[in-house]
Amino acid sequence: MLRRIFGWSSPLPKAAVTRLGVMRLRSSGPVEGDDILVQKVVVKIEAACLPSPQRQARCEDEALGMKREKKDETPLTPKKKAKKAKIKKERVPRKEPNGWKEILHGIQQMRAKKDAEVDKYGCEVFFDESFPPHVCRFHVLIAAMMSSQTKDPVNAAAMGRLIKHGLTVESMLEIELQELAQLIRPVGFFNHKAKYIKQTASILTKQAEAEGKEVVDIPNTYEGLIALPGVGPKMATLVMNSAWQNTVGICVDTHVHRISNRLKWVKTWNKNNPKSQNPEKTRAVRI
Repeated sequence: MLRRIFGWSSPLPKAAVTRLGVMRLRSSGPVEGDDILVQKVVVKIEAACLPSPQRQARCEDEALGMKREKKDETPLTPKKKAKKAKIKKERVPRKEPNGWKEILHGIQQMRAKKDAEVDKYGCEVFFDESFPPHVCRFHVLIAAMMSSQTKDPVNAAAMGRLIKHGLTVESMLEIELQELAQLIRPVGFFNHKAKYIKQTASILTKQAEAEGKEVVDIPNTYEGLIALPGVGPKMATLVMNSAWQNTVGICVDTHVHRISNRLKWVKTWNKNNPKSQNPEKTRAVRI
């Protein structure tokens, strides 16, 4: 009771007991029984300060409950957002460019004479049937690999020097890298292309050995060709057409890319940066 009145949270301190004794001395009445009275008061106060069994059990339950709450307070992992199901869009056929047939007919008439440099020095020119078929196909592949960033007459001159030296898979394995680079110079990036030619010869030889073939030939698929070092989509398409007589697509270089956009057949021109163009975007267009 006194604990509630005075707000004591622990057993009554000795100083408080002393004060009670003094207060008793100051009060009226005999002094002889004060010690006994003080002892009774102290006993009652200490008894009141001790927790009852029910209160102790309740405190223990509350403590356990607080521990459980702390354990349960662990933050829940945020749920991952459900991925939206990808809806496969059906390809909508492109609208035909206006007057494309007339334009194509005009181009065919203009090219009827076939007097351009590519007609004289293109890769298909090097399919010389005086050589075995697999050697002819290898010549076409090498001509295509050297054609990038190189004018057709320069490429043709380099091919002439290689053929005179002996252009076969075996000879490309034996020749020194520096000697090969000098033979094909001044084609664009001749040092890199010399490495690609030697790497290609090595790859073709290993593939033939793995397949148990006596004759080393170039791949007869677009995927096989494009896997070779230094061979891009345009080259692979060109070689499939010129070496295997298999048309798998249209060869799109920077010129085809530019002219197709000027004719408004496609809209793949990089207007923001005209110097940075990607012919592959034009090649990938499906009609």
